[in-house]
Amino acid sequence: MRGGINKLGAIAATAANMRNHGIPYPDLLVWGAVLMEIGAGLLLIAGLFTRWAAAALFFYTLVLAVIFHAFWAAPAAAARTEASTFFGHLSMMGGMLFVVVFGAGAYSLDALWLRRNRRGWEDSGVPAHARH
Repeated sequence: MRGGINKLGAIAATAANMRNHGIPYPDLLVWGAVLMEIGAGLLLIAGLFTRWAAAALFFYTLVLAVIFHAFWAAPAAAARTEASTFFGHLSMMGGMLFVVVFGAGAYSLDALWLRRNRRGWEDSGVPAHARH
């Protein structure tokens, strides 16, 4: 989320950075980046739609790492910093995959929603064999 908030304070600079890395329509896509980082971050914090938010952030972070932190193509002076950032992104991607696989946990809005829906089936009078 912090990255999205920082981008809000520097929209023009972020769009220029995107343009320098060959991203098409940077003046439009910068808003998509802000929305992804803040929106998916808020969903993860709230524990709502966490698997979807984590999957979206996984792929978003993968694209960021490959396009913006390609240490293998960076000049020698910048390669170490880019490698550090790249592998930092890789570790965040691992965390996102953990959430995709295991979900948000018992004390999340996702779990509350699931418990409520299960109770809804039980109270609905629909026989167990007819529930889908």
